[in-house]
Amino acid sequence: MALLYFKALSDETRLRLVHILLHYELSVNELVRILDMGQSRVSRHLKILTEAGLLTSRRDGLWVFYAAPRSGDEREFLRAISPFIQADAAMRADLNMAAQMLEERALKTRQFFNAIAEDWDELNREVLGAFDLPAAVCAAVPQDCGTAVDLGCGTGAVLARMLPLSQGVIGVDGSARMLEICRRRFTPEDLAADRVSLRIGELSHLPLRDQEADFACINLVLHHLSDPMLGLREIRRIMAPGGRLFVADFLRHTDETMRNRYGDRWLGFEEDSLTADLKTVGFSTLSCTRQPVDRGLTLLLLTAEASHPPRS
Repeated sequence: MALLYFKALSDETRLRLVHILLHYELSVNELVRILDMGQSRVSRHLKILTEAGLLTSRRDGLWVFYAAPRSGDEREFLRAISPFIQADAAMRADLNMAAQMLEERALKTRQFFNAIAEDWDELNREVLGAFDLPAAVCAAVPQDCGTAVDLGCGTGAVLARMLPLSQGVIGVDGSARMLEICRRRFTPEDLAADRVSLRIGELSHLPLRDQEADFACINLVLHHLSDPMLGLREIRRIMAPGGRLFVADFLRHTDETMRNRYGDRWLGFEEDSLTADLKTVGFSTLSCTRQPVDRGLTLLLLTAEASHPPRS
């Protein structure tokens, strides 16, 4: 197998692709932009690397994303040779451009949510229908909960319902406009007494201390992230030992209109994949149920416990 791997890496363009995709998951169009090459040429190199097992591909609706393997012999091989890959000026420029593209994605996401903040609750009802998501979250909050955190709290519908069930709540969102609307749900007394803390921040760098949360929920947010695994690792960092996490997100689907209307990056997740990712970052899944909602979509509702250290 080693001979197959080295043969696949014998081309400079393929070496550049692997170097990029060890750091990021990107679409074909994004890789074309970074490498400044024709799509057919880039696709041919991606095919060789994928057939050798040195890259994985993931189809999400009409898009195909590529990344280095997360585990297995191929991952170990890439990890072993990475110290010997001398990153030249082109490779450094590749990573800089990839990072810039991810920042552009994040900026577009913030702009999107600032623009639709006033209509967000109605947009949620279009998808959730009669399903009471805040009630499902509240049912997962443990008794005598200390600090409860809503990650991607939006306009605060869930956060307000969690406040009577905990000593205090923290709402985090990347949209300043969402947080302005969220603030209206709380009394001046609750805000002045520090029972409610609203913080602007991204899921990749949460504005919370290590082990600050006894309970956290992340509802219909993971599918907006460029790298959901990075977000899950950051969530694990803020969880107290034995803390509970509630995740609500879409089961894998094919409704491409969700990208434009709701700003979705991923068209849902497979149950096995999501529970495996939770295990990797240090959570044990306690329950997982499926909830049909409107638009022919289904929600995955998972409860997990911060039970073990993340795997490297």
